[in-house]
Amino acid sequence: MDFILNVNPQEYTEFIKSHEKGHFLQTIEWSKVKQDWDNIWFVIKDAGEIKGAGSILLRKLPVVGKTFMYCPRGPVLDYSDRDILEFFNTEMHQVAKKYKGLMLKIDPDIEISRQDVIDNLWGTGFTQKPQTLNFEGIQPRFVSRLDIAPDLDDIMAGFHSKTRYNIRLAGRKGVNVRVGERNDLKRFQEIMEETGSRDNFVVRKLAYFEKMYDALVPPGYMRLFVAEHEGKTLAGTICTRFGDKCWYLYGASSNTKRSLMPNYALQWEMIKWAKQSGCTLYDFRGISGDLDPSNPLYGLYRFKKGFQGSYTEFIGEFDLIFDPLMYKLWDRGVPLAKKLRSKMIMARKGLGRRENSG
Repeated sequence: MDFILNVNPQEYTEFIKSHEKGHFLQTIEWSKVKQDWDNIWFVIKDAGEIKGAGSILLRKLPVVGKTFMYCPRGPVLDYSDRDILEFFNTEMHQVAKKYKGLMLKIDPDIEISRQDVIDNLWGTGFTQKPQTLNFEGIQPRFVSRLDIAPDLDDIMAGFHSKTRYNIRLAGRKGVNVRVGERNDLKRFQEIMEETGSRDNFVVRKLAYFEKMYDALVPPGYMRLFVAEHEGKTLAGTICTRFGDKCWYLYGASSNTKRSLMPNYALQWEMIKWAKQSGCTLYDFRGISGDLDPSNPLYGLYRFKKGFQGSYTEFIGEFDLIFDPLMYKLWDRGVPLAKKLRSKMIMARKGLGRRENSG
């Protein structure tokens, strides 16, 4: 087998797009959104045929002089093939030497039922991170996924009756959903600030959404949707599509006219766009693994549950460690730094502990 770094981008993209575990976070375009990270990508070939690929984000860690390496929702390969995993492990140790890697973190799109994959990762040198129930990881460990292969009428019929009612109510009340342009991002981010203050999460800056737009809209991977009523913007959403999958990334709603249910209208328009684009899976992204109604995140789960997606749990985060001593120091320091950051944010903005995903 051959391990090839920074192969032709088109060849790389075509493999990721066609693979059943391909993900928008594994696109080269997504790495351009993360402009404070460096990026490398690779393919694994066997007799000229691509057997695996992945995009890895690189960030220099302060003080220690090492590099944090992260392969979001990747790498994309057959995790049941022990030989490929062992080959990947060996090659990544060589890559780590070049980039002074501390560790490589992965969180592949593999469901928790795949104990064979977990065993193979353990058996090839990966360390499993402690499992969490809310949004403590980099990517959500629990998501809701909707099969949109059926026709639209059948998809709508599968929703909870209250969800169908709210979608139709928005239409009757004159809520209009349109595709947003780049200049709509300013209002979208302002509404995100309203949403963050109301629901206690940290909000991305306008510059971040602009980077997303500039990197992901030209290749057709992203769309901004805006819900309006009588000329005023009530809510907005951002979703991405890649291959046969679509992901709901961000949602924002103002504090006015919430009874018009613009969020339901937005979800339905995104599902229709995904369906028209050839997608067969619509991913609502993060929900909590703690389904106690007293959990502050339960409302988010209840909203997404109304669309009757499948409750999906992934295997979580695994680390491939290159420098065990420095890793121990880093692994202990990160939770402390996160707590300090949360306290600083709450003191400055009066916000809660949850950070918006994406």
